[in-house]
Amino acid sequence: MSTNPHDLTVAYSKFTTSRPQLLQFYHIHRHISNHFEPALIPGARERFTSMYSMHLWFNSGGRLGTNAVSVDGGFPSFIPEEVKEIKDPFARALAQRIQRLPVKLQVGFSESCIMSSCVKPRFQRDTNPAVLLHCFDSSCLEWRRTYPLLEDAAVETWAIDILGWGFSDLERLPPCDAASKRYHLYQLWRTHIQRPMILVGPSLGAAVAIDFAVNFPEAVDKLILIGASVHVEGTGLLTKLPKFLAYAGVSLLKSLPLRLFANLLAFDDISLSTCFDWTNVGRLHCLLPWWEDATVNYMLSGGYNVVNQIKQVNKRVLIIWGECDNIVSNKLAVPPGRWARKGGIDRSRSKTLVFNSSCMLHKLQRLHSELPDATIRQIPDCGHLPHVEKPEMVARLIADFALSGTRKEEQNPIVLNSAGEKNTSSFIC
Repeated sequence: MSTNPHDLTVAYSKFTTSRPQLLQFYHIHRHISNHFEPALIPGARERFTSMYSMHLWFNSGGRLGTNAVSVDGGFPSFIPEEVKEIKDPFARALAQRIQRLPVKLQVGFSESCIMSSCVKPRFQRDTNPAVLLHCFDSSCLEWRRTYPLLEDAAVETWAIDILGWGFSDLERLPPCDAASKRYHLYQLWRTHIQRPMILVGPSLGAAVAIDFAVNFPEAVDKLILIGASVHVEGTGLLTKLPKFLAYAGVSLLKSLPLRLFANLLAFDDISLSTCFDWTNVGRLHCLLPWWEDATVNYMLSGGYNVVNQIKQVNKRVLIIWGECDNIVSNKLAVPPGRWARKGGIDRSRSKTLVFNSSCMLHKLQRLHSELPDATIRQIPDCGHLPHVEKPEMVARLIADFALSGTRKEEQNPIVLNSAGEKNTSSFIC
C-alpha cells in the first residue's frame, strides 16, 4: 500500500474535510463473498506442474471469486510466521509461491549476492513478460488478486520485490537508496528475465518504473503506471532528521493504526474485517528484522525524484487511474482549460484519451500531458489501488496492453518443467 509520507499528509487533509463520509464508510460491514456463486475458472489445469502448489481459482460470470485452494498449504520458511494468521485466500496462495533468486549487488567495496524475493511465472512465452512492481513500503503480495488472472490470460508475469522492501534477505544490509534499487532491478532483469519488460508500477512504483526506463531503456518495452505518485520530489525534509527521530518515524510507519488508516484512504469501499486483514497483508514484510534499517536508509537518502525524467520516457505508456483515488488524483489534475480545445481534446498531440462517461475534462492528468505516447484508462468506483480493488479490470487492461501487436501464434505459452526448463508441449489458454 502507499504510505508515502507526503501522500499521507495530503490524504489526511482530505480525511479531515470528509470525516462523516469516511466514518460511515468505516462502519460498513459487507461480506462480499455472499454475492458470489463459485464456479471453477477454466485455466487452473495442467499448466500447474508438480513442482508448484496447485491453486484452484473460483469465479462467477467472469468476476473474481472468493475462494482459493492450495494443495500443499506450505509457506516459504523466510516469510514471517504471522502469514498464517492472514485470512485472504489470494494472499495465502501467492505467499506460497514467493521464492528468492540470487542477484549480484555491490555492498560496500565488494560484490555480494542478495537473495531477492519474487514470484516467478509458471510458463514462458515468446513475447515480452509483464513485471509487476509494488507501492512504497510494500511487497509482491500486493498483486495477490490480479496475478492469477494475468496467468489465466496467458501473460508471462513476474512480481518483484523492490530492494529494501518485500521479503528479500537483507541480513547483510546493502544501500537502499533509489540508485541501488534501480541497479538491483537491472541485475535481476539481466540475470533472470533477459527480455524487454512491460514494467508495471503502482503509486511510488510508477516512479521506480520511470526511473528505470530512462536509465535502462533496453530493458523496457512498455510502461504501465497505476495511481502514479511521480510528482513528489523525494522524501524532502525527512532527509534532515536525526537518525533516532528517523527510526521513531519508521516504527510509527509499521504500526497497525497508521496502516489501517492508510487502507481506509486507499480503498473506495471495503468492509472493516477485510480492511484489517489487508492491513496485516500490507505490513507482513515489516516484521523482518532488517526492515527498519532498510527503510531509514531509503528515507535519509532522499527517495525518488523523477519529475525531470518523465518527459524523457520514450516508451508506450498506459496510465490506469482509480476514479475515487483519495491519495494522488487531485495532485495530478491538470488546471481547467489547459488542454481544452475544440471537441474537448488537444488534437495537436499524438495522444489517446479513453475515459469513463462520468469523467470530466478537468480530470485530465498532468502526468498524461508530460508523456509523449500515453493512454489513460479510468476505473470507476475505485480508489488508489485498482489492482487490489478491481483486479478483473486491471488484469484485462494489462493483458490487452501487453499482448497488443503480437501475432496469435506468439501468444501460446511454453510450460516450464520442474528444472525451470522448457517442455516440448504447449497449450492454449
